[in-house]
Amino acid sequence: MRIAGITIPDDKHLSVSLTAVYGIGHTRAGKVLKEAGVSGAARAKDLTADQEQQIRTLIEAFTIEGDLRRDVAGNIKRLKDIKAYRGTRHMRGLPARGQRTKTNSRTVRGNVRKTMGSGRRKLEKT
Repeated sequence: MRIAGITIPDDKHLSVSLTAVYGIGHTRAGKVLKEAGVSGAARAKDLTADQEQQIRTLIEAFTIEGDLRRDVAGNIKRLKDIKAYRGTRHMRGLPARGQRTKTNSRTVRGNVRKTMGSGRRKLEKT
């Protein structure tokens, strides 16, 4: 089964496998399946053609995949262009939502440990 150019995994529960589509999380997947009248525990390979088509039309009503990625990138670009605080945080590669950076945000900053050691310089021998 393919939705918006993404192949949905056959061997996982539908409530989990629909999250392979960018813009569809667990909550939205559950709502779509409930509206389509399909069990969340069903597998993609067990669906009938009508059920597949119904799920596909319900999902494609949302902004998903390329359009959503483009919207998010446009929003971040707008913040950068107007030099908003969040935009400058995005430019520097730092957390944009007020998290502390002294001890956390290692992944965002590239695991740079600048605060290691006692802060005292070792004596150099001359």
